[in-house]
Amino acid sequence: MNMNTHHFTCLLIALMVSLSAFGQDGYQVGDKASDFKLKNVDGTYVSMADHEDAEGFLVIFSCNTCPYVVAYEDRMIALHNQFAPKGYPVIAINPNDDKASPGDSFEKMKERAKNKDFPFAYVYDETQETTKKYGATNTPQVYLLEKEGEDYVVKYIGAIDNNYQDASSVTKKYVEDAMDAVLTGDDVPEKKTKAVGCTIKWRKS
Repeated sequence: MNMNTHHFTCLLIALMVSLSAFGQDGYQVGDKASDFKLKNVDGTYVSMADHEDAEGFLVIFSCNTCPYVVAYEDRMIALHNQFAPKGYPVIAINPNDDKASPGDSFEKMKERAKNKDFPFAYVYDETQETTKKYGATNTPQVYLLEKEGEDYVVKYIGAIDNNYQDASSVTKKYVEDAMDAVLTGDDVPEKKTKAVGCTIKWRKS
């Protein structure tokens, strides 16, 4: 092995270790997701266990500043309004470090939630521990969880649909299709898709 090859191999290993440290090896479809207790924009703390009547959740890693999220906010509201009455509310989690992205601070979250009149919980993962457990990498990124006994089982991971720019041009509604399958007891047609969006802004150690 020459020096250049050795150097490249070391860099590759370092990159893989770095990615792993930032939650890239999080939950997969079929895994049991752990609960969380995170601060909501209304000052209360939200966990999945608080929702005793819920059949599951649409956990969406979101933020204030990403243009992809902004493009999807109305669709996120629509998903909550459509599926919360069926037992699957949206919980939006902001994973971004506010030092790396000041526009994603808790105060800015409160402003955004008020301006958009979010009907769902919008919580802040200040420590980023929940984000790392889930393995989220982008905003927006959806985890569809179905409650099975006391467990929350991952049924779908990925994008909301296949056109962030224009809702009227969407040809594949990944989350809606996954929800429809779960509600009817069928197999989810596409269990994982690429979450197109902004990379999460991680805290510097």
